[in-house]
Amino acid sequence: MIEIYSLKDKTEDFERAVQLFWDQWGTENNFPFYHDCILHSMKTDSDLPSFFIAKMDESIIGTYALLRNDLISRQDLFPWLACLYVAPEYRGQGIGSKLLQHARQETGKKGYNNLYLSTDLNGYYEKYGWVHSSSGYIFTGDETKIYEASSIIN
Repeated sequence: MIEIYSLKDKTEDFERAVQLFWDQWGTENNFPFYHDCILHSMKTDSDLPSFFIAKMDESIIGTYALLRNDLISRQDLFPWLACLYVAPEYRGQGIGSKLLQHARQETGKKGYNNLYLSTDLNGYYEKYGWVHSSSGYIFTGDETKIYEASSIIN
């Protein structure tokens, strides 16, 4: 059975989770960025940022984060879904869908009406009710698509 939870709620998985987030999204030189960001997300009373993991048995099989900003020009929009990941051996089993649904529910619990993400991926998020709503620019200056989804799931 899959369990999805905030690292703030189960700090014993902190080190393994930081390593997984960094392995998937980091670069050679930015491990301290991930460590510091996730560590302080667990210590704040603020609702953002929040880092989540999906576990099956004792294995971390997926991740996502809810952030104030995903290093994108549209800082008027938030929260942002980031770091969605499913381990390769668990792909095709609906885990990505469960993580997306969980993220939307968590967004609603935090009092936000919409959740946003930026991606250059085509076709994936639309399958789960996300709508391409606009464009923005990532920190490198490259244009990216912005998607949004309601936190209210029918």
